[in-house]
Amino acid sequence: MNTESSLKANGDITGLAGFRIQCGRRGRSAVTHWRFEPTAFWCRRKCTSPVGRSCAPVFLSFCPPPPPKINSDKFPVRRRHAFIDRCARARERSAALRPAEGFDRPPTQPARQQLKRSEPRRTSPMAPLALTLFLLCVSHGGLAKEYRSPLNDFQRSEGRELEPKAWNADRVVLLPGLSLEECARRCSQTLDCRAFNYVTRPSVTCNQLPWVRDENTAEVKRNVNCDLYEKKDYVRRCIVDDGKTYRGKVSKTESGRDCQQWWSKFPHDHRWTPSATNGLELNYCRNPDGDRIGPWCYTTDPERRYESCNILRCEDEVCVTCNGEDYRGHVDHTKSNRECQRWDQQYPHQHIYQPEKYPDKSLDDNYCRNPDASPFPWCYTTDPDKEREECQISKCQKGPIKRSRSSYTTHCFRGRGEDYRGKVNETASGIPCQRWDAQKPHPHPFYPQTYECKGLDENYCRNPDGSEAPWCFTSVPEMRTALCLQIKRCADDIEAEDCYHGNGKNYRGIVRKTRKGIICQKWSVDTPHKTKINPTTHPSANLTDNYCRNPDGDQHGPWCYTTDPKTEFDYCAIKHCRKALDLTKVEFTECGKRDDRMAKSKLRIVGGTPGNSPWTVSLRDRKGKHFCGGSLVNSRWVISTKQCFSSCYVDLTGYTAMMGTIFRDPEDKDPTLQNIPLNKIVCGPSESHLVMLQLESPAQFNERVSQICLPPEGHIVSEGAACEIAGWGETKGTGDELVLNVAKMNVLSNKECNKYFRGRVKDNEMCTTSFNGGVGACEKDYGGPLACQHSDCWVLEGVIIPMRRCGHPGQPNIFIRVSVYVDWIKKVMEMA
Repeated sequence: MNTESSLKANGDITGLAGFRIQCGRRGRSAVTHWRFEPTAFWCRRKCTSPVGRSCAPVFLSFCPPPPPKINSDKFPVRRRHAFIDRCARARERSAALRPAEGFDRPPTQPARQQLKRSEPRRTSPMAPLALTLFLLCVSHGGLAKEYRSPLNDFQRSEGRELEPKAWNADRVVLLPGLSLEECARRCSQTLDCRAFNYVTRPSVTCNQLPWVRDENTAEVKRNVNCDLYEKKDYVRRCIVDDGKTYRGKVSKTESGRDCQQWWSKFPHDHRWTPSATNGLELNYCRNPDGDRIGPWCYTTDPERRYESCNILRCEDEVCVTCNGEDYRGHVDHTKSNRECQRWDQQYPHQHIYQPEKYPDKSLDDNYCRNPDASPFPWCYTTDPDKEREECQISKCQKGPIKRSRSSYTTHCFRGRGEDYRGKVNETASGIPCQRWDAQKPHPHPFYPQTYECKGLDENYCRNPDGSEAPWCFTSVPEMRTALCLQIKRCADDIEAEDCYHGNGKNYRGIVRKTRKGIICQKWSVDTPHKTKINPTTHPSANLTDNYCRNPDGDQHGPWCYTTDPKTEFDYCAIKHCRKALDLTKVEFTECGKRDDRMAKSKLRIVGGTPGNSPWTVSLRDRKGKHFCGGSLVNSRWVISTKQCFSSCYVDLTGYTAMMGTIFRDPEDKDPTLQNIPLNKIVCGPSESHLVMLQLESPAQFNERVSQICLPPEGHIVSEGAACEIAGWGETKGTGDELVLNVAKMNVLSNKECNKYFRGRVKDNEMCTTSFNGGVGACEKDYGGPLACQHSDCWVLEGVIIPMRRCGHPGQPNIFIRVSVYVDWIKKVMEMA
């Protein structure tokens, strides 16, 4: 048997060696007092300063070396007690040395009388002062600035309340008016508190409970005005480190033997005494001596004195498959042993992964998770100098669990397409995809061997990161990623047997799922989205439960708020009973204005000239580089294309919209320049290719900045109408890429356009002619406007999207027809 197991066999020995502790800066003594440290069978020379600064023991008590067989179960009890007495007498001789004046002397009673752990340790009357001085010493000594919330000790159950049985309700301690952190702090410091209910209505109350969930003592009930917090040590089914703090209810050993009650001395006599501090409760497995193997207990088998309970460590309890996106274990420390920051807190590190915004990611407490499809589960740390780090969790040895082939799709996709395993290998605009096992032209972290369950074969479209649809890295250096929107959704995922007439304002069916497969939010609740349209504002619209409705007469049909925090609303998976689109010609009144007095030049976009397009916006990445265009349709909103972003869930931190200049890289002192951060992205209907980008602050309109007008819903531009595109993109040597280039072109009917593209042009798209041997949009022009003039007004009729070849001689240009989505655009702006 080893030294750790000796305590289980023979009891606990408390050695009391006196130390004088000096803690100070630059050699100055700040605190001097006695400390008494427990040892086992011998006395250790140990510095007890937690920071290890200027700390020197003044004297030690020396115990005789233990006999070689004292650790054995068969060692005679009488001889063991004699050894203990000799050790105690040695300590008494040490105590005769002069201690520091004004402090307690080391106790001199025999060690055998000190074996009960329930006895309180003697402390100096000056201990509070010494502790205060020590903390001051620490605060000036340059220690780590790690922040630790008392809530880290607790596991939260949202909307739950632990209600005691009638016979023990008087044991609940009510503390009104405390903050959540203070409530957790008090519970952590109270030995009789194991959980607390934090009630927010009708008044804030902290209810301390001496138990955790147990059908015999309390019942868990739903309560939207209360959250339940339970100490992790009592509810986790795994252990941290050696499990010394484990307080679970396992009461059988690894061989299936029942544990002996800790208060009982039969069939095995022992020296442990249950108390409020050591957790020796009933016959539950515990580790009072810090055995490196973990919790153990004495058994009820007379032939077996004690045995390990074989409780798994948290890093081994749940193993990681693939990249750990579905990991739901209880590890709360990183691989460098830094404690994790709680997901529901923003200190010391601010982040976007709030639990209420990602309900499907199970961002519980401060447990390691993988909400962003990283290679391995991770967490933000409580160390201000280390934002995030991977966690130390065991990898499953048998490899990822293989799904049945029926769960995969090959010709269509369901949900977000994470199970799509088809062989489409080009983008919607025909650009070939880059191989997943290649790092050129785009380096990336999605190695097939790291994401072995994501099906990253060859260069097929896949969705390894939970984007809204399958995508790929493109083979074009100027375009990093693109969605494969030509892959259709499966019929059973988007189609409903129901249908609606007209615009669906009178629809009263029971469909409650959007066309993207997202479940609808209830009209009467405000989570995750605060509703501006609800049963109170529209009492006659039949807004019951979470059924799809069209209370505002949207031309795209029934819609709903969604349960996806990043998608406020979407249109529902309901077919139109008959396809009919009322396309009427309209006359425009006052629209976007601009100053056309620009110097003439022969520069090109491909084929363009420098021009004034005050609604054209330059989208900038975190490095300040232009990557796409956009159109200002409101002082707070820009329209662009999905192809400019990796997904509809991209983190926009550091991204900006620049306007007010014709130069791609203007000087900062340019007085008309406006560079406004982006703070929200809203993706349009699946086939639209559109995104709406919200500005952090309103744009200031002037001669260089103005908004472009939106067309009426369903408006069709007449063939031959004069239009223009604008952007800072590739000119293929035909122009100056450092200035805004404008190219003029005429509208081409879809019928004529389809003769060139063999029927590929859809109703939600429009075409223009190619002019002067090759005028068209190229890389970094995408998302920009196709503006058409009506009288002296400019209207946004199209949005530039990627094509297989840009500015190719004789090739018509294809754009998304904005008039098809005007109702959606207006709804996004109204709901913001």
